[in-house]
Order: sequence, then C-alpha cells, then structure tokens
Amino acid sequence: MDEFLARAEKAEKEIASLESEIASLKDPERLIAEDSVTPELDKLRTENAKLKFQIVHLRRNIAAEKSKSSNNMLSIASILQDIFKQAINQAYPDLANPPLVVTVSTNEKFGDYQCNSAMGIAQILKSQGQKASPRDIAQAIVGKLPENELIDKTEIAGPGFINVHLKKDFISVQLRDLLGKGVRPPVIAAKKRVVVDFSSPNIAKEMHVGHLRSTIIGESICRLCEFLEHDVLRLNHIGDWGTQFGMLIAHLKDKFPNYLTVSPPIGDLQAFYKESKVRFDNDEEFKKRAYAAVVSLQAHEPDSLKGWNLICDVSRMEFEKIYQRLDVSIVERGESFYQDLMSEVVKELDAKGLTEIDDGRKIMFVPDSSIPLTLVKSDGGYTYDTSDMAAVKHRLFVEKGDWLIYVVDAGQGTHFQTVFSAARKAGYYDPRLKRVEHVGFGVVLGEDRKKFKTRSGETVRLVDLLDEGLKRSEAKLKEKERDKVLTPEELKAAQEAVAYGCIKYADLSHNRTNDYVFSFDKMLDDKGNTAVYLLYAYMRIKSIARTAGVTPEQLKEASKSTESWKVDHPKEWKLAKCIVKFPEIILKVAEDLYMHTLCDYLYEMATTFTEFYDACYCVEKDKKTGEILKVNMNRLLLCEAAASIMAAGFNILGIKPVGRM
Repeated sequence: MDEFLARAEKAEKEIASLESEIASLKDPERLIAEDSVTPELDKLRTENAKLKFQIVHLRRNIAAEKSKSSNNMLSIASILQDIFKQAINQAYPDLANPPLVVTVSTNEKFGDYQCNSAMGIAQILKSQGQKASPRDIAQAIVGKLPENELIDKTEIAGPGFINVHLKKDFISVQLRDLLGKGVRPPVIAAKKRVVVDFSSPNIAKEMHVGHLRSTIIGESICRLCEFLEHDVLRLNHIGDWGTQFGMLIAHLKDKFPNYLTVSPPIGDLQAFYKESKVRFDNDEEFKKRAYAAVVSLQAHEPDSLKGWNLICDVSRMEFEKIYQRLDVSIVERGESFYQDLMSEVVKELDAKGLTEIDDGRKIMFVPDSSIPLTLVKSDGGYTYDTSDMAAVKHRLFVEKGDWLIYVVDAGQGTHFQTVFSAARKAGYYDPRLKRVEHVGFGVVLGEDRKKFKTRSGETVRLVDLLDEGLKRSEAKLKEKERDKVLTPEELKAAQEAVAYGCIKYADLSHNRTNDYVFSFDKMLDDKGNTAVYLLYAYMRIKSIARTAGVTPEQLKEASKSTESWKVDHPKEWKLAKCIVKFPEIILKVAEDLYMHTLCDYLYEMATTFTEFYDACYCVEKDKKTGEILKVNMNRLLLCEAAASIMAAGFNILGIKPVGRM
C-alpha cells in the first residue's frame, strides 16, 4: 500500500512539472491540438490512473477485512462512495479531486441511493475547456462501476442523476448479521483518545437550566464515542477557584467558627452564597477579610484549604444527585487542578517569544483575532485564558488526547477559537493530526421565547425542572389510566423514563446551535417527534413477539435461516433499508456532533415501522376467539431488528426504555 502511494505521489509531481512546462509555452492550446504533448506525460497519466485504481481497490479491501475481523456493521453509504470513487477515477483519471456525491434517495421511485457527481464533474470539465453533458458523464461513470455485491441495477435520470437500486440479498445478509451478532459500531479510521469537557457548574451555586444543555449534549457525545470504541475521558471543568472563595471562607469562619473540628450544617449553599455576597458588598471590614482569605487560600494555608474543601464537598453532593438522576458519568477536573500548571505555561510562552506586555498585563496575540489572550493580569493574577491554555496543554500532552471536545454555550465560541489558535501557535498540536473543537449550543427559551426564567424572573434551578418533569409525566400516565394496569414499580420506572427521556430528547432533537423553546406540553405529547412517541413505539415493537409467544431464543435461531430474510413487500423493504442505515447515521453524527440527526433517524424508524405494521400482518389471529392462527417469523425478525437499533440509539441519547408503559 505504501509503495503504491509513494509511486502515485511521485507521478503526480512529475505530471505537475510537465504540465507547468507546457503552460509556459507561448501557445499551449496549439501544441495540445497538434498532439505535441510529450509521451512521458501520457505515460505518467496512464500509470497514475492505474495506481489510483489499485489504491482505491486496496483501501476497499482493507476496510472489508477490518469489517470482517472486528465484527463491525457495514455502512452502505461508505461502500457506495468507495465504489463510485473508483468508477469516477477510472472514467476521468485526469481529474485531481472529482466531486463525490452519494446520498439516500428522497423518493423511492428514484431508487435507494443516488450518485449526483456528474453535474459537478461537468462544471470542472467546462472550466478546463472540455464539453461533456452530465448525462454522458453519468453514463461513463456507470460504465466503469466495478463488480460488487451491493448494487442490483443503476438508472440515469434527469440531467445526470445516477439512481442506485440495492440487492435485496445483500440487505438480508446485513439483517441476519445484525440479529446474530447484535448492534455493533461501523468501521472507523482509527480509535482515539477523546477528552470531552462538559457540564461545568460552579461551586457554591446550584445547577440551573443553563447547565442542562451542556450536560445532556456532552453525555450523549461521550456515549456516541464510547459506542465507536474510542477511549473517552469525561471531564467536569467546574468553577472551584477564584476570588469568590475568599468571601465564602470568611463567611464560613464567622458563621461556623468551629468548622475545623465540627462539620458545618450548610444545607442550602445557594443561600449561604447570597449571605456572603451581601456582606461582601456592604461591609468594608468583611471585604478586607475576604481578600485576605483569598491570599491565604492561594498560599495553600491549611485552615483556608479546609474551609474551601468543605464548601466544595457540599456542592459536589448536590451535583452528584443531579448526575445520578440524569444517568451522567463524569470526572471532576476543576479550575483548581490547573493552578500549578499555569505558571509553567506562561514561562514556556515567554521563552518562545509569544507574549508581550500591554498596560501592565501579559498578553498573547494570535492569528485571525484582534483580541489577544490575557495570560497575566496587571495585579499578577491569572485568568480564564491562562487556565484554558493550561487545560489544553495538559489534555494533549498528559492525557494524550487525540480529540478534544468542549461542550460550552455558543457565546464562548470566540474565546475558544482564540485559545485553540494560541495553542496551535504555541506548537501544542497540529490540526492535521489532532482534532480540537468547540461544540457550541444555543440557549433554552421559555414559551414566551425569552430566556427561560421562573415567574419571579430568577434562573430555573435544574432540580426543580427535573421534579416538575416527574410530576407532569406521572399526571400524563394517570391520564391514560396506566396506573390501573402497571404495578407501583412499573409506574415509577415509566414515570422516570418519560420525564428524563422527554427532557433529554427535547434538547437533543433540536439543532444544537439554535435556541429552543422548553415546553413540557410538547415534550410529553405522544404524537410527533417526541421521546414519548418513540418510547411507546419501541414498547409496541417489543410486545409483538411476546404476544405471539415467540421467545428471543426462537427468534435468534430463525435468524440463521436464509429463507427467513426475504423482504418482498414494499413496506418490508422500506423498513429493512431504514434498519441497515444505522451505521451511516452514526458516522455522520460522529463527524459533525449534531445529535439531532440521530433523533431524526429514530423518528424515521418509528414512523417507517408504523407503515410496515399497518400494511403487513406479523401475527394473524382468529377475529372471534383471539386464537393465534399464523405467525410470520420473517416479519417478527424485522421487528426485532428494528427494536435492537432503536435500543442502541436510545442508549447513545441516554434514554432508558421500559418494558411496560
């Protein structure tokens, strides 16, 4: 493989050199018209086309072998891209980077997938003085399609669209493989060390609705990366250091003078914070002691550290209650962790000549930004810029991160782009080798389309939001009289699944860069693209085999038979295609980290299943006695496959389905 790549690269350089020589002549068009192009150029072009073909073929074979050896699920879109890339390179070997556009067909009459590259290639050829219609180009591409086990037939439609029809036998094999081996991740280029920074509440302050999006989106991204078998480190960059701790420690010493020996009963840390803030704003003598406490804390004086730890512990317990309810797993790595690393970072940047003094501050300018980083304030203190630079360096060099993800509101976008630019300038990472990105998101709005607040105008506490969700979901279940058929334990499980599931799904199902309106009424609607609808759909699918008296073991045994996987009815075929699309959806979401794509796919799965179930009987019963007359095992297997994919999607989103609801 390396030998082919080296030869191809050498050939590309020689071609470029010879073409440059031709271009420098006075009348290159005449030379080309008279076939005066050197034989070496034609020879190299032919050789290069062969090498490109061999490289594509080898890459495809390597991916196929990886898939077989590691038991990954196949992405049909990825395979089709490889097939069409190979055909385009064979049909047009002189094009350096021809467009490759392979998409799912939006209309069944246009096949299952489409290759829409012909129009783009026509534009490129036109810019080079060559005339060719997109339809002719499409025909040339189809003529070079290699033999494969995926494509049944192709059709050229309209100005040059290539409609692709898949082989049903190939899809049947994927379905049988799914039930036999379970849901697995698709093939990825390489497994990485992924560091995800999310949630990040502040010590001594309660988590509020503003922390909801970072926590939910960050947890889901972690689950996605873990599903892809990356090595994931979940970090909670809590605000546990700074001048505010001076007033908290001073207030602690006044209110609980024996705090060193007796644990203070701080039940409401939010109230404690407000009390200390009032004193700080109105009592000059207290303010002086607060500043002195900051100095003492920064000097790591034992009594101040003890008070600081007590305050942090109270907050940690409250945070953990929220995380347990939302089924979030995260490792604390607060601002205090980076305190000792910041001075090292500043010294290093000084030594590289990247800092300068401005009005007593030590700053660092970065490319494409008029606002510099402030690394050291005029009073000698460090800033968020300094701690974020220290964090980036630690995550890259100590944690060995290949992919750093910061799940922080969109308002911090400029700050993070500046920090990342500074990190590149400092030589911390090469963007061609490491992926460092800010995953921004919009704000949560109330139904008045203003920032979500309580009636009194205060920020909504996250614990209150979750409690309200539980009340609303319980009322919804009782409205449907589910309390009459469910046991108390089942009702509680359903209540929590609906409450927390609907809150998570309402967030994740929206494009994260947009603001979204928080509405319990919409979240708890059992119609449309909501968690409630999807949970009901999943429960319904799982109940079909149970109603038919077919065990999971019987389904697994039936899945081994090739006869069991015939997909003849149009609605069976539509559902089968939807099921096997899961790997390509996962790969797309992993690329851009927009979780709403996965939500849309699960909703498509649920609606496609409903179409299938309405048109195709799975279990035939006697209308009078209710006795089961016939079980269509093929369709039960489709049900089981759909349910397994939905369960995997729910797990990535952090939603827990229940057996009965």
